[in-house]
Amino acid sequence: MSADLTTKFFNATYSNPLMNASGVYCMSMEELEELDHKSDAGAFITKSSTPQFREGNPEPRYYSVPLGSINSMGLPNKGFDYYLDYVLRRQATSNDNKPVFFSVAGMSIADNLEMLHKLQDSEFNGFTELNLSCPNVPGKPQVAYDFDLTLEILTQVFAFFKKPLGVKLPPYFDFAHFDTMASILNQFPLAYINCINSVGNGLYIDVESESVVVKPKNGFGGIGGDYVKPTALANVRAFQQRLKPEIKIIGTGGIKSGQDAFEHLLCGATMLQVGTQLMKEGPACFTRIEEELKQIMNKKNYKTIDEFRGKLKSIE
Repeated sequence: MSADLTTKFFNATYSNPLMNASGVYCMSMEELEELDHKSDAGAFITKSSTPQFREGNPEPRYYSVPLGSINSMGLPNKGFDYYLDYVLRRQATSNDNKPVFFSVAGMSIADNLEMLHKLQDSEFNGFTELNLSCPNVPGKPQVAYDFDLTLEILTQVFAFFKKPLGVKLPPYFDFAHFDTMASILNQFPLAYINCINSVGNGLYIDVESESVVVKPKNGFGGIGGDYVKPTALANVRAFQQRLKPEIKIIGTGGIKSGQDAFEHLLCGATMLQVGTQLMKEGPACFTRIEEELKQIMNKKNYKTIDEFRGKLKSIE
C-alpha cells in the first residue's frame, strides 16, 4: 500500500499537507484559482493583505540566487476587500473542499484590528493568518520581536475574534526567546503558528557589478530557500516542544523536495508551506514534492504522516 498523505487540520481534511507560502503565487485571483484548481497543493493561502491596495517597494525587489532568494517586497497586495470578495465568492460556489487560508498584515495595530473585525463579521469560515513578521517594510520593526507588543495585540484580537486564527512568526535564534514567545502564545486559543517567515535583513552581492541585487533598503532583504531550512526546522522543533498540543504548527522555510517536507514533519509540523521553490518552479513543484515525500515514506514503511510526525530523535 502506498503512503497516504491525507492530513487532518482541525475540522478540515487535506489531500496532502502542502500549500503555498503567503506572498508567493497568490497576488491575483488568477493565481489563486490556479493553486485551487490546477495544482496538487492540499490547501492555499491568500496574499497578506493591508486595508487598501498597496504598490509595495520599488523594483527590483526580488532576486533568485543559487541557494534561495532575497526579497524586499514591501507588502504589495490588492487590498483586503479584493481577497475577501474572492474567498466569499469561492465559498458560496465551490463544490470541492480544498481549504483556503486568509492572510492579513496591517501596517499598524489599528489596521490589523480593522481587518480582523471585518473577517469576524463576515461569512468567511476558513482559517485566518495574522502576519506578525513583515521584515521588509522600511522603517517598521517586526512586531513579533517585541514581546510586550505581541501580547498586547493578541489580547486585543482575542477579545472579539472567535474564528480559527493562526500567527505567522519570524525566526527566533535563542532558547530564551523560544521560551518567552511560547509562554505568550500559550495564553491564547490560537489554532496554529506558522514558522518561519524569511530571515530578515540579509544581503546578497553581485560581484560582477559590485552591487546589491534588490533596490529597497539599500539591498537588505528577507532570505529564503536552502539558506534558512536549518533555522526553520529549529523553530518548528522548538515550538513543538513548548506549545500546548492544541496549537498546531505550519512549517515554512527551505522546502523544495520531499526530504525537506519529511524533515519539517519529523520536527512536528502539521502543514507545510512552499515559498522560494514555488517562485522558481511554479505550481508543478507540489506534484513533485508530494511524490518524493511518498517515496521516502514508502521506503521507511510509513503508511501515514502521523506515524512519524514530531518524533525526531535526539542522540542519547
